[in-house]
Amino acid sequence: QVQLVESGGGSVQAGGSLRLSCAASGRTFSTYAMGWFRQAPGKEREFVTTIRWSGGSTYYADSVKGRFTISRDNAKNTVYLQMNSLKPEDTAVYYCAAGPQRKYYLSTSSDEYDYWGQGTQVTVSS
Repeated sequence: QVQLVESGGGSVQAGGSLRLSCAASGRTFSTYAMGWFRQAPGKEREFVTTIRWSGGSTYYADSVKGRFTISRDNAKNTVYLQMNSLKPEDTAVYYCAAGPQRKYYLSTSSDEYDYWGQGTQVTVSS
């Protein structure tokens, strides 16, 4: 069982930056791939980025590539999302999720993520 708590959301102007954190409970954090998803009002939840359980390998949605960076610190049971050059279309509730355990592929499907945080709101104004 993994419990996830996101923090770091807020309001920012276009072009600004935010850093989201996701703190996990449990001793098995380091065995899970971790992902970030987001859901804007009236839209379906969409994949943002993911990082392998061991770190080192990441994958990004085209819409955030080059602007967002995912990282993890397994000693602190925490995954981060650094968001730079934010755009109004990045406005959404951002969720972290724990996904496939000890797998070497990187999944973009929310169906493969077993545990979810409560979400944190990110609002980008123009």
